[in-house]
Amino acid sequence: MSVTLIAHPDCLDHDTGPNHPERPARFTAVTAALEATEFQPLLREQPEEASVEALCAVHHVDYVDHILSLAPAPGTRIHLDADTIVSARSVRVARLGAGAAIMGVDAVMQGWARAAFAAMRPPGHHAEPDRAMGFCLFSNAAIAAVHGRQTYDLRRVAVVDFDVHHGNGTQAFFEKDADLFYASSHQYPCYPGTGRANERGIAGNIVNAPLPPGSGPDAFRAAWSNDLLPALEQFRPELLIVSAGFDADYRDPLAQLNVTTPDFAWLTSKLVAIADKHCNGRIVSLLEGGYDLTALGEGVAAHVRALMRA
Repeated sequence: MSVTLIAHPDCLDHDTGPNHPERPARFTAVTAALEATEFQPLLREQPEEASVEALCAVHHVDYVDHILSLAPAPGTRIHLDADTIVSARSVRVARLGAGAAIMGVDAVMQGWARAAFAAMRPPGHHAEPDRAMGFCLFSNAAIAAVHGRQTYDLRRVAVVDFDVHHGNGTQAFFEKDADLFYASSHQYPCYPGTGRANERGIAGNIVNAPLPPGSGPDAFRAAWSNDLLPALEQFRPELLIVSAGFDADYRDPLAQLNVTTPDFAWLTSKLVAIADKHCNGRIVSLLEGGYDLTALGEGVAAHVRALMRA
């Protein structure tokens, strides 16, 4: 059974302005990397915008109403904070990203794909239920998890996150529900300042592995092998969602970890094996960060290659 690639060219319409790291060229780098001959077997799909109801299943109604009301004139931008920017078509693009996460769940639950990778921007894992931050408007991984539970009667859903920044938004939604599991490796201290090891959730369902600046492949793999993957195994998810950020790469300008492309491939293979064991292979991966274009393209290619070959 094939792996599906979910992407939409309108991702280029999210205009964050000059010199912003979360720029349209990220989408171009990812899609170019996945045009190589080895990726031709991918099922290529375009998402629709997530419904208001899907957004409100995770975010407060007032927050969703506020974001949907934003309508900058063409060529202008609204700063929601110092880093998070909305241009004329940004809200549509963010809704497409949430829709891609939902489509990925549908693909693996309905059985027309074994795994899914949503190559969308902006990222989502910093968006809290009532706040945009860290380039993110909607919490795509949480939206995907709730869709899986509401539509397919799943109980235990896991999100694992290897972005260099802690997914505070995902954790904020998951931490009070024992049947939602979140595991993250990330640089600490670093933006957004959350993700300490003692943040454990309501029932040990949050597992954080903070890594000090300068940590490399050995520390990254040890965190996953010794702490995060065993906790995921113990949770026994019925659906596995991946927040796939590639900014832990040693070339990335926004942080100081020294992870390499083979490490992303290694971890992906481990995650697919756990998905095969516990949830019939159902794994949905969502693009998060990654701001060095070469590293991003190489990391995504390695990740998707592992999804296809596992």
